[in-house]
Amino acid sequence: MADTLRVGSADSDRYDRSRRIEWLDLDRLSNSNVLLVGAGALGNEVSKNLVLSGFRKITVVDMDHVVGSNLSRCMFFTEDDVEKKVYKAEAVARGMRRLSPDAAPEAVVGKVEDMPHDIWNGRDVVLGCLDNIQTRLHVNSHAYSAQVPFVDGGMDGFVGKVMVVRPPKGACLQCGMNRTHAKVAELRFSCTGSGVVFHQPRVPAEITTTSIISAFMVREAIKIVSGRSDLLLFNVFYYDGKRNVSEEIEVPVNPDCPVHTLHSDGYK
Repeated sequence: MADTLRVGSADSDRYDRSRRIEWLDLDRLSNSNVLLVGAGALGNEVSKNLVLSGFRKITVVDMDHVVGSNLSRCMFFTEDDVEKKVYKAEAVARGMRRLSPDAAPEAVVGKVEDMPHDIWNGRDVVLGCLDNIQTRLHVNSHAYSAQVPFVDGGMDGFVGKVMVVRPPKGACLQCGMNRTHAKVAELRFSCTGSGVVFHQPRVPAEITTTSIISAFMVREAIKIVSGRSDLLLFNVFYYDGKRNVSEEIEVPVNPDCPVHTLHSDGYK
């Protein structure tokens, strides 16, 4: 006997519209294991997009607590979080659970550099929502070593970029670094960490660019987990909201890149 089609059944399915995209694999998304590094403005938007897209198991790593300047760009943070100095990772995990009853986030408070190596194990994708070069390079090298795809996002005012690192194919984040990046990376800096000897100037930020960059990041994560590597961004997506333009910038593999030197098959 044929199944009875209940009136309004499509409207009761949270993911009905996503199921209508033929290549999008919701089962894979719900069973995947995601590592999200950074729970600031970009991390808020990325985590929102992840859970609304059907991702459930998301580990959020961040060492900082919520401050007042976060409130204009972070949907999961409140004035109460500022007063109580709630950790960003915990506030983001709380927000994800509120958005979706299926979400099963884990908050990890601390620097990703101090995390045990097994934090990279079993991940299907790593998303970087970071504001400094040193930590970006750490995530890049460890994700590459673990052979886990890494989606990195960054912003400066109305300008933003997204890069997908797909070991062992193509360039990694460090391949695109120049001498200026390397010089800055040698300096120790952080927003609220202890033992700071250098402070990077505050980077301009606003929510519309954050929303655009986070959307591109999660879209690439959806492609990765759904097994559609043929649709992935291969170079760097660059967005300039002041000029109303976006473009793809080629990043070749750097034969002197230390990450690729350690993994010779990375030249493919």
